[in-house]
Amino acid sequence: MPEVSERSVVEALSRVVDEEKGGDIVSLSMVSGLHVQDGNVVFAIEVEPQRGARMEPLRRRAEEAVKALPGVHSVTAVLTAERPAGEAHGHDDHHHGHDDHHHGHHHDHEDHHARELLPEVKAIIAVASGKGGVGKSTVAANLAVGLSRLGLAVGLLDADIYGPSMPRMMGVKGEPSSSDGKTINPLEAHGLKVMSIGFLVEEETPVIWRGPMVMSALEQLMRDVNWGALDVLVVDMPPGTGDAQLTMAQRVPLAGAVIVSTPQDIALADARKGLNMFRRTNVPVLGLVENMSYFVCPHCGGRTDIFSHGGARREAELLAMDFLGEIPLDPVIRETSDGGSPIVGSDPSSPHAEAFMKIAEQVRSKLDRIVAERQAGKPRIVID
Repeated sequence: MPEVSERSVVEALSRVVDEEKGGDIVSLSMVSGLHVQDGNVVFAIEVEPQRGARMEPLRRRAEEAVKALPGVHSVTAVLTAERPAGEAHGHDDHHHGHDDHHHGHHHDHEDHHARELLPEVKAIIAVASGKGGVGKSTVAANLAVGLSRLGLAVGLLDADIYGPSMPRMMGVKGEPSSSDGKTINPLEAHGLKVMSIGFLVEEETPVIWRGPMVMSALEQLMRDVNWGALDVLVVDMPPGTGDAQLTMAQRVPLAGAVIVSTPQDIALADARKGLNMFRRTNVPVLGLVENMSYFVCPHCGGRTDIFSHGGARREAELLAMDFLGEIPLDPVIRETSDGGSPIVGSDPSSPHAEAFMKIAEQVRSKLDRIVAERQAGKPRIVID
């Protein structure tokens, strides 16, 4: 099988014509973020915001043109606009407060659009953190496996476009297959359906995409993946509270969010930012998880509070947020995650797995209530 080159991809794309503009998408400088590796091709097509909604056929034609090249295994083409249509998203605080009525109306429209992305998924939850390095992906993987052990049909979406870690944490490699040439099938591991940009781009490859491109890629990982009927889709969010996270909170009908923090004051301050972001976008925060809460000596079993233990619990109380539980700092949790066997599945009787299961049980009961309220059509009361 011949190796596909960037040049051959650009040549194929130069034959794709934007009829409205009367030129090909390469000459019009509409193609960006092109990345080719081992037959997997990723690129974005930049369009003006007002044209975004009607550009899907152009995206598909570009995808088909690249797919036809010898040596191409998969193509991820995303549409991206510099600003969402009508600028109603408003990524800055000033705009949020400026025109609440208009923003609320737009959010309803987006909410409706996003629901169509995942029609058979009962609930979507985000696992988020205000900063990187707090073990958010480890919590997301073990929470997803825990919810599956409780008998739910679970999907796990790795939305961390910049540093996808779920292929490694779930121990799953390979290329997603496609039954119809249009949508892709998620991979399966530990009883879950798993999808990650990491299946399409090598883990070590830095992905340099701007906020709008990230959102387009995430939308495609929901819209063009055969998730099927799920009780819950767990979304491992990118760390932080920037554009990608804010847009995700606005565009996807999240049933709730779980915020991961560590006991240090600085991490808790970042967790507060995450909480405020979700509250601002009317996403219920299911609670706070304190990760790396304390150290258990692997030799004597003694417990040491390396950081000021209990900070997250106190912070949760101050912010009127539920405290979901604490996870110890233990090499075995990291080793099982890095080895592709989350501890909830690989050692379910361990105290660490039990700590994750208690969190999963609380999340399930909260989701049951939220889904029941949605089905009953009750308005959700949001306290700002």
